[in-house]
Amino acid sequence: MAARSKTETADASVPHPRTTRDLLGHAEGEHVLLRAWSSGRLPHAWLITGARGIGKATLAYRFGKFVLAGGGQGGGLFGGGPESLDLGAEHPVARQVAAGSHPDIFSLEPFMPREQRSLKPSADILVEHVRQAVHFCFMTPSSSDWRVIVVDAAEEMNPNAANALLKVLEEPPSQAVLLLVSHAPARLLPTIRSRCAQLSLSTLDADSMATLLDRHLPDVGEDDRAALAQLAEGSIGRALDLHKAGGVALYRELVDLLTGLPQLETSRLHAFADKLAQGQDPTAFRLGGDLLAWWLGRLIRAKARGETPADVVAGEGAATARLAARGDLEQWLSLWEKIAGLFRRAERANLDRKQVVLTAFLDLQSTAS
Repeated sequence: MAARSKTETADASVPHPRTTRDLLGHAEGEHVLLRAWSSGRLPHAWLITGARGIGKATLAYRFGKFVLAGGGQGGGLFGGGPESLDLGAEHPVARQVAAGSHPDIFSLEPFMPREQRSLKPSADILVEHVRQAVHFCFMTPSSSDWRVIVVDAAEEMNPNAANALLKVLEEPPSQAVLLLVSHAPARLLPTIRSRCAQLSLSTLDADSMATLLDRHLPDVGEDDRAALAQLAEGSIGRALDLHKAGGVALYRELVDLLTGLPQLETSRLHAFADKLAQGQDPTAFRLGGDLLAWWLGRLIRAKARGETPADVVAGEGAATARLAARGDLEQWLSLWEKIAGLFRRAERANLDRKQVVLTAFLDLQSTAS
């Protein structure tokens, strides 16, 4: 129903959740929704929570299609309720939703076109769009028995938008279901959380990650796919984002520098800092900061447990354990907090990015000495 947002069309290699049928590792969540549907007492609103990029929105759209189709493909072998939410790619409802043309589903997400076309789309979900969705919710369905609203992600609503949505949660219309996706439910109004049935999804297991990476990145080598799986920690969305940004290659460069500590090769360090700092786009800088903080987290866990972590890239595990032994746990924890805070401040205060990277490595060198 709603026009496609920039988030939908920014990267064709990462399918929008409305278009994909890839849903692995969430059988229990799917069964919860199936049981609610089959009970005849379907809650009018669901809050689907979990880490970013694990399939929450994919599940929401899968259930939305199922509801719009009136319960999918029918019963099982002995005439019971439906056994899956999946309609199949050729089902008319699935095709309409994937194309963004089904009249009975409304998507709320960041970067939606503004009512006043001269205004730029916002990274927030705005009250003007929520009001459109609320109006839509109370209209008579056009081609099905239901109206479906998907909010992805709910914490992206600004305060006015959240309050506008709360009104429909407090007095929901019949034959409407709202599916709220959230990576950070603690950021939502408590009254929004309390008005929704809760469905928490776990990160993907190793087998599901391997299968999805093989499907999405068949031309990527096995070692790189394994590294992506570890770096993404059970999030296929994050793994695909990392691949697009060259995350594995960047992590190898980072580890090559770290394994030399407490020695630092000045020319290589400056070349690495230049790579993270160059240009107006902060993507490489953010990714470098995220990877450095992630590696420090691995080191701290290894130190606390007295173990050698498995390699993400060759030789990393042993080098991480060696460095962990060179400082005490409190020192490493303090450094992790300091470096993470430094990268956050750099963006807020527009600090010199190269100097931030150099400072972080000098602090690492000091702790490892």
